[in-house]
Amino acid sequence: MYVDDWGSKSCQKIIAVNNFTPVASLAGGLLIGAASVWLLAANGRVAGISGILHGLFAQPPGDRSWRLLFITGLIAAGFAWHLYAGPAPAREGFGLGWAAAAGLLVGLGTRVSGGCTSGHGVCGLGRFSLRSLVAVAVFMASGIAAAVITRHVLGVPS
Repeated sequence: MYVDDWGSKSCQKIIAVNNFTPVASLAGGLLIGAASVWLLAANGRVAGISGILHGLFAQPPGDRSWRLLFITGLIAAGFAWHLYAGPAPAREGFGLGWAAAAGLLVGLGTRVSGGCTSGHGVCGLGRFSLRSLVAVAVFMASGIAAAVITRHVLGVPS
């Protein structure tokens, strides 16, 4: 598909829509929403991954079992999907050092913001939390800014 920005030569792009999967995306979103509601209703806990992982190491031992099972389920689901759908394509030129640096920045951001995107976006917004609304707005603005800078300013291909 070719997109022309009304004649602007600087904004002409060729966009491949190879990975457009609305049914799988809708199903995944429904499963995430159902799991977060289920955890809140059954356990009185919010399904924010950074908080669950932090609590796995910081809470008294009596609170660790459900956290360990939740994290184990996330990891097992990733492996199960990998077996079903096949391996995800590896990104060329993005080494483990960059991935580790990105992970550290994300971890720092979750501590500063009091939660991660899943906790604020899925659970916090669902509970009408103003703090989560602000956090999600900052997450989205930062992601948009990062995409614009890397693709349009630095010229890094996607």
